[in-house]
Amino acid sequence: MKVSTIITTYNRQEFFKEAVWSVLAQKSPADEVIVVDDGSDDRTPLFADMFKGAVRYVRIAHAGISAARNAGVQAASYPWVAFLDSDDLWLPGKLKVQKKFHQDHPDVLISQTEEIWVRRGKVVNPMKKHMKRGDDFTKRSFERCLISPSCVMVHKKIFERVGLFDESLPACEDYDMWLRVLPWFEVGYIPEKLVIKRGGHADQLSRKYEAMDRFRVYAIEKFLEGEAPDEMKAMAREALLKKLNILYQGALKRGRLVAARDYAARILKYGGTLPDESASAPRRRY
Repeated sequence: MKVSTIITTYNRQEFFKEAVWSVLAQKSPADEVIVVDDGSDDRTPLFADMFKGAVRYVRIAHAGISAARNAGVQAASYPWVAFLDSDDLWLPGKLKVQKKFHQDHPDVLISQTEEIWVRRGKVVNPMKKHMKRGDDFTKRSFERCLISPSCVMVHKKIFERVGLFDESLPACEDYDMWLRVLPWFEVGYIPEKLVIKRGGHADQLSRKYEAMDRFRVYAIEKFLEGEAPDEMKAMAREALLKKLNILYQGALKRGRLVAARDYAARILKYGGTLPDESASAPRRRY
């Protein structure tokens, strides 16, 4: 099977270099390695030149992670795609294990491995709610993103069915993508920890944007407008109402009344009830 590896990066010259080396060190190498530079203004282009001949360097005007991943998919020569965010690393057996999985399960068009979480240089254990498998995996997938792009191998047929990453989303674009995948495709699970997911640095999107659930709300609303089994739509609606209630109460506490009215209207639209405002309203001083 032929695999294109897509490494996306933006202003992470040191992380990026380590990520590329982790791909080039694979026991079963990728058939091509594409680096998509999302308009970096640091020394990333010079670092990319170090790997000339080993990687294909694609530079785009800065447009966000979705645009970078989409550019990689569109540039990929082969039917299978494996993503790597530039702050993460692959362990040497990652591609070999994942290729074998898909050879053994030819009907499965997407899989993900387990990962090791590192925060500020220290290994941390994910909480139970972050577990990638379980009988309630689909339901929990509406609560938070349980599929990690750096762990994924995916066939292009999936993008033909559900579309590419949503470039209007500045964050939670992976959450949106996998929600579109889940109704139609089984996600293969490989329990081996083959990816090092590094976090805690200042430029992470979760630090850049407040109230990240507003992006997940957008994704769920889009999901509800599309085709999906009724059972999954019920799960989506339940998760949506929880998130809208949290955003509504947060807006009230901060005195953001226009936003609060918008969240209130959406809660009622999806069959929810408004919580007691007295617990969330900002206190006045007299």
